[in-house]
Amino acid sequence: MSSAALVPSEEVRSALAERRAVVALESTILAHGLPWPENLDVGRGLEAEVRAQGAVPATIAVVDGVARIGLDAAQLERVAREGSGFAKAGAADLAVALARGRSAATTVSATATLAARAGIAVFATGGIGGVHRGDAGDVSSDLTTLARERVAVVSAGAKAILDLPRTVELLETLGVLVLGFGTDEFPAFYTRGSGLALEHRVDTPDEVARILAAHWALERGGVLIANPCPREAALDAGAIEAAIAEALAEAAARRIVGKPLTPFLLAHLARATGGRSVAANRALALSNARVGAQVAVALTHA
Repeated sequence: MSSAALVPSEEVRSALAERRAVVALESTILAHGLPWPENLDVGRGLEAEVRAQGAVPATIAVVDGVARIGLDAAQLERVAREGSGFAKAGAADLAVALARGRSAATTVSATATLAARAGIAVFATGGIGGVHRGDAGDVSSDLTTLARERVAVVSAGAKAILDLPRTVELLETLGVLVLGFGTDEFPAFYTRGSGLALEHRVDTPDEVARILAAHWALERGGVLIANPCPREAALDAGAIEAAIAEALAEAAARRIVGKPLTPFLLAHLARATGGRSVAANRALALSNARVGAQVAVALTHA
């Protein structure tokens, strides 16, 4: 990617040059995940959490055909305020947005791709995509991107609206190392566990950093650091599963598929849970930013 198309902020550029900790953050949560002005508040909160742990935040978005690695205050507000005017870009969509001078919020796959190109090793998000329920052939490019890019992604597992057993199985098939951060089972986004056992548990950022250094010394790809939703914000598993089933049935009745499906389902869950799913989403995103920053700082000493 040409240097003209990928532009780190001065703060991010300096941090990378000085080998200080940097954490990538996605912009889809700003543009499409939450309503204005809550989205801006969350975006600012994620960056503040990263800074509080001693790392530099790099919120990533494509703005007027330029991949911005780290947004200034005005750019962050623009993405949040003009969210509907920003396309939702996966890794495969980046070239179109860049070539046509368009603006796009980056999903997990696009953020991981751009973070890797910029030399950022840690990326914190809410939850990754995966295998959709009812259609094993409908698979998010987040998984193949994770297998390919040299980035550690901190998330609360995969989004609960997905087929989690098949998602975990595909991660194994693709050779993606999954580390349970303080947990022995794969988190289910809104709930702390899914009943799916993980082979590798880690309990400190230093241990994660040592594993990442060894993993990448072997020239392997991405790593998923599965960090459960904070206990105080986690939802009841039975209630959220019932709401998900209802949301999926409504989506099927309306024939909503592809990129619009996830935002539709999340909006339905927000209504069905009286906003508790949104609160949980915010809490887990902040927790992931915190852990991501701690891992990034530890990685500078590994």
